[in-house]
Amino acid sequence: MVVFCEGKATEPDYVNELKRLPHIRQNTALLVDVSPDHGTPMTLVAKAIDRLQDREVDECWCLFDVEWPQNHPKLKEALTLAAAHGVSVAVSNPCFELWLILHFRDHHSFDDTATVERTSRQLDGRSGKRIDASQYMTRRGVAADRARKLDARHASVRTTFPNDNPSSGMYRFLDAIEPTVDITGQDAADW
Repeated sequence: MVVFCEGKATEPDYVNELKRLPHIRQNTALLVDVSPDHGTPMTLVAKAIDRLQDREVDECWCLFDVEWPQNHPKLKEALTLAAAHGVSVAVSNPCFELWLILHFRDHHSFDDTATVERTSRQLDGRSGKRIDASQYMTRRGVAADRARKLDARHASVRTTFPNDNPSSGMYRFLDAIEPTVDITGQDAADW
């Protein structure tokens, strides 16, 4: 599985830490591809489509943000293109740092990217974009549950993309790489 990230620090730090978990390391080959020019969602999807031509690659994921208040260009087109070519996506709205917040607490307010990034840094104590991803691993099940509940809330009031702020599809990515592991409410030491 190849994972395409628009961010050069936070998302790759998180995915690389997932790769270190014994059950993932044994069952899933993850290759992280970071766009050197901080690719837009459309660029990431195009790269993933191209990469799927390689017979060695069975699945591609794109992890990207909506960004608020200035959304990435062609977001809906990128999602449509990804779906048409079998590329999976995990979109965080407004940004990946929302996913990080959900490891610590619920977050229900519509916020801009700067506010969510600041809140995330306050919760984990970091000063920049790099994260100590190990602190998130035992909390990922709780984060996934919170993200699912956000999606359910948006569905119940018919809020559609890209107005589904806050939301994160990262739980779908976890479901793909840990399909037989019930991560909700479990500590990694229980595996």
